[in-house]
Order: sequence, then structure tokens, then C-alpha cells
Amino acid sequence: MDNKNTFKPYVPAERVTPEITVTSVIMGILLSVIFGAANAYLGLRVGMTVSASIPAAVIAMGVIRVIMRKNSILESNMVQTIGSAGESLAAGAIFTMPALYLWAKEGVMEKPSLVTITIIALIGGLLGVFFMIPLRNALIVREHNTLPYPEGQACAEVMLAGEEGGSNASTVFAGMGIAAVFKFIIDGLKLIPGEITYHLPKRLYPGAIGTQIYPAVMSVGYICGPRISSFMFAGGVLSWLVLIPIIVLFGANIVMYPSTDATIGEIFAADGAAGIWSSYIRYIGAGALAAGGIISLIKSLPLIVRTFKDAIKSMSVKSEASALRTDKDINMAFVISFIVILTLIVWLVPAIPVSLIGAVIVVVFGFFFATVSSRMVGIVGSSNNPVSGMAIATLLISTLILKFTGTIGAPGMQAAIAIGSIICIVAAIAGDTSQDLKTGYLLGATPWKQQIGEVIGVVAAAFAIGATLNLLDSAWGFGGEEIAAPQATLMKMVIEGIMGGKLPWGLILIGVFIAIIVEILRLPVLPVAIGIYLPVQLNACIMVGGIIRLFFDKMKNGKRKDGIINKGILFSSGMIAGEGLVGIVLAILAVLGVAGKVDLSRLVASLPSALSSLSGILTFAVLILIFVLFCFAGKKNTEE
Repeated sequence: MDNKNTFKPYVPAERVTPEITVTSVIMGILLSVIFGAANAYLGLRVGMTVSASIPAAVIAMGVIRVIMRKNSILESNMVQTIGSAGESLAAGAIFTMPALYLWAKEGVMEKPSLVTITIIALIGGLLGVFFMIPLRNALIVREHNTLPYPEGQACAEVMLAGEEGGSNASTVFAGMGIAAVFKFIIDGLKLIPGEITYHLPKRLYPGAIGTQIYPAVMSVGYICGPRISSFMFAGGVLSWLVLIPIIVLFGANIVMYPSTDATIGEIFAADGAAGIWSSYIRYIGAGALAAGGIISLIKSLPLIVRTFKDAIKSMSVKSEASALRTDKDINMAFVISFIVILTLIVWLVPAIPVSLIGAVIVVVFGFFFATVSSRMVGIVGSSNNPVSGMAIATLLISTLILKFTGTIGAPGMQAAIAIGSIICIVAAIAGDTSQDLKTGYLLGATPWKQQIGEVIGVVAAAFAIGATLNLLDSAWGFGGEEIAAPQATLMKMVIEGIMGGKLPWGLILIGVFIAIIVEILRLPVLPVAIGIYLPVQLNACIMVGGIIRLFFDKMKNGKRKDGIINKGILFSSGMIAGEGLVGIVLAILAVLGVAGKVDLSRLVASLPSALSSLSGILTFAVLILIFVLFCFAGKKNTEE
């Protein structure tokens, strides 16, 4: 159904207001870089990222309306359009590209250059934007009443509510400040342990349980909600209180691959449950993650096929020419020409050793998954978009093609990751662009200006992501305790398994069949699989955030409840950004070699472990109390 003649946006098409301005571009670029870096850090730690659209929107409103005293909702919308691109590009990049650094650490290939990372990110980001442009009329306009685009509508509602004032921005900034203080005390000064673990008696039951106390991790649980948080925690309980004890109790005297000399009992004696998790459980989790991604893709196949057919059909039908400002996209001839240029660049870039036909295949896959991603986020939202599943499917197919065509070894592995990175970023950016264009459609933004805004955000984030990845790798190294890079490690395993067969397939198949059992029980596979793959301490911290959200969800006063929940989401978004930014600052200090000068851990090194754990528990309790009290504070919550 065509809604052009029935839907009336907030700003009428006849009215022209500022959109692309110096203010909106500068603020958008800053937020794109900030939220991109913060989400890169968060995703590499916990394997999940969060949408930056709403916090970017409230910050824009706070600055433009309150500080600059300008009344331009479309200018604020441009800020969030540019700013949210950084988060999406970071999400696509961190799922794949850290594998290149892991291989460099193993001596398989040289460390990727800043130019290589930037070019791959830029190609994927620009293709994601340009693929979405011809789909806008089909998915945003003609299916306005069919595809809700939940995040896009929520962002529009927040901005419309902000027309009454920009006070919500203070909530985001408060979250940033509080999280920054906690993060610096825990990981900068190191006066408080960031993780508390209780080891069960080894002879009785060789398992462990515990929690991290980081604001950003707890915030992820609050935003995801109690349901997803509980599934992740269940996966953690399964791995740390079921699988690890089984492995230790029945295989203590066995040397099991990938270990080649130490027995399971020796690994457990040296490193406890964490040693068994690192040596064996991560492979089980990887199998569950891979199976979960493929299962989600298979379940989406009918929707994928229908979406692609409908989009192509709609594009082939010439719509009547319109002079309305709200109907104008970037010129289609320019879009097609730019896609052709990007295809040639994919072929010519040394980091992606594929033929011209291979480059065409990459672009065709990219358009297919951009269409799928744009449609799926319209129905289920960006949080449920199976980007990692699309990346795994692409990696499986591209790695097999590369192997059969003779591109093997380091060049083949590098090419596979580059192709997977492009597709992953395309899918993530296409989904984000769809949500932003939906917000703009509701508010009355000019489409071609928003599309230019997306390009600006992508370019800024692409140049920042390479520096961010290099910085984090130099500071701590991917795959370690600080930044586990779970998805990228999984992608690395998939490629190695196909290229050289260097995988403990028995452990991976255990994870595959766990995922199948979870699917049979009609539970969401990916959250459980992520829970198996990640440390239980991290899952427990996420669960705490989910429990706080459950407490708010159970409140009876509807209007007051909605106000408190929304304030909590904005506060959580701020805490994620604040902790991520301090994480980047600490990484810079580590690279410069001055991190030790602020490290005060020597002052508490002599304290008994029980007292150290107690200080962590009390700090976590204070954080929870601050979060709850802040959400309840203020008149606004009682009046909404």
C-alpha cells in the first residue's frame, strides 16, 4: 500500500528547516566516533553492542535546544543519523576484523595496517548506505503500516517528546560521569577488584560462580531486559556449573586436545575453572554460537526470500515523479555509479585478494543481506537482527570458494575475513540506515540529506575504527581477559576449520547439539550460546541489570513506570558510553606506558582476599543503589 497521500509527517513537506548544518555535522561526527569507539570496546568485551540512536538524539536535543537555544528537530535528527552510524559500523567491524590481529599474534600473517582496516570498513559502510537508498521507497514508504521499525519509531517519539525540553540529555551525561568514575577506580586506580569469583570445593564439585561489577555490563542487562539476560545467565550456569564439573570429574587424568601435554586435572589445578573454560568450554560455546547463527538464518529464509522478491519488484515499478522535499533520495544514477566504483575497489584492494568476478559476488551478497537486514530490523528491531549469522554463512561460503579456487593459507584467511567484514558491516549499516530513515520519515526529514548524513557518519567511523582496534590490541591484545573478542574468535575458528581442519570438532559438535536442544525447547539460541561462550561472571553482571529492569517492569503505576524505565534506558546508554570512553583512555595510558603511575593496587595488595571481595561486593551494591535511586529521582517520572 502506498502511504504517500495519507501519511503526514511532523514537519510538513512544504516547510524547509535546517538539517545539514555545521553544528549537526560536527556534533554528529563527534558522536559517531565516540559511540563507535565505546561500542567497539563494549562489543569486544561482552560480544554485544547497543543502539546509539536514542542517546545521540537526546544529547543533540540537549545541546541544540537547551544550550544553543535553537528550535530545529530536523537538525537534532541529523545529529543522531550521523552519530548512530559509528555504533553500527563498529558492530560490524568487531565481529570479524580482530581475527586478523589474532593471526598476526600467532605469526600466521603480518598485523593489519591502519589503511587496510579503514578501507575494508569504508567499503562495507558505504555499500550498506547505498544499497539501502533504492530500498527506501519500498520498505519505509510503501510499507509504512506494515513494518514498524521499532527503534526508528522510538527515536522519533523521544525527539518529539524532546520538543517540550531537552532535560533527558542530563540523564545520559549523568550516566557517563558515574560510569567513568567507577571504571577509573576499578581498572585505572585498581583499588577495587572488577570481578568477584567463588570457587566451589574442588573435591566436592569443581565449579565456580561470581560476577563482574562494571556499570556498562550491568547496563547491557538492563537494556536487553530480564528475558534475554536470563537466557545468557542460563548459558553461563550450564558451562561453569555443569560442563566444567563434568569435564573435571570424568576426565581429570586425560590429555584432551587442544591441550597436548597437560591433563585436564593439571589444567584445573593450575588455573581452576577458568583454565577449563579457556581450554575447552570456549570451543563448545563456539559450536553453539555458529549453530545458533545458522539456525536463526534458516528460520528467516522464508522472510528473506519474500523480502528480496518484494524489494526487487517494487524497485522495478516506476513511481510517479514527486517534487516533494520528503520524497527526494540521492540520484539513482550516482548511487549505481558509486556501487560500481566500490566493486572495482574491492577487486583492486590488496587486502581482499579476489578476482573481479569474486568482487561482483561480494557485492551481490552484500545487496542481498542489506535487503534482508533492512526488512528484518523493520519487524524485529536491530537488536534481534542476525548479523553474526549472516557473517558466518558468508564466511562458510566464501572460505569454501577461496579454498576450491586455490586461495589458501594466509592470503585465503585474510581474504575470507575481509569479505566477511564487508558483508557484516553492510548488514549492520543497512539496518541502522533503515531505522534512521524511518525516524526521518516520521519527523519529515529530507531523505537525500539523511543519506548524506549516513555517509558522513560512516566515513568518520571508518577512520576511527582502525585506530580504536590498533589501540585496544596494543594495550591488551584481543582474545585475552580484558577484551575477549568472542565473535571474531568464532569467525577465526570457522575459517581455520575449513582451511586447515585445526579444530577440536568433538567439542564444537557438543555445542552444536546443545544449540539444537535449545531450539527444540523453543528458546532463543543465540543468547544461550553467548552465555556458554562468555565467562559466567560477565553473564551474572548482565543478569543483575536484567533483574533491576524486571523490578521496574513489575511496577503497577503505568505512567510513572514508563518514565522510570525510559530514564533507566537513557542512564544505561550513558553508562555504556562513559565506561567505553574511559576504557579507551586507559588503553592510551597503557600504550604510552604510564598506566602504572595511576595504578594504586599495591596499596591493597596485602589485604586478605575475602576483604578484597567484600570491597567489590559493597562497590557493586553502591552502583546498583545509585542506579535505582537515580531512576526514581525527579518530578518528571511522577508526571509522565
